[in-house]
Amino acid sequence: MASEEETEDEGIAVSSRLLTFLTLGIALVLIGIVVLVIVSFVSSSSASGAVIIFIGPFPIVFGAGPNATWLIIIGIILAVLSVIVFLVMNRKYSWF
Repeated sequence: MASEEETEDEGIAVSSRLLTFLTLGIALVLIGIVVLVIVSFVSSSSASGAVIIFIGPFPIVFGAGPNATWLIIIGIILAVLSVIVFLVMNRKYSWF
């Protein structure tokens, strides 16, 4: 009976930690968005941005601004590197 209670407590601790990290991540993203919006209104210079969204193995690329081409190229390179790292790590752990 005591071992079941300990197991439940450990499960709750992990899920509460996960919820804390999830909440912290969402909060950081929202703070970043607010900071970028404020800077874009205050600053008079032009801004560039690019986004890469993966749906399965297919990338969807968006870009805007004078330097969007470079940002898209850098984003695609980083996306390809992340897929390669994922495949290498997956292969490394699947052998064991």
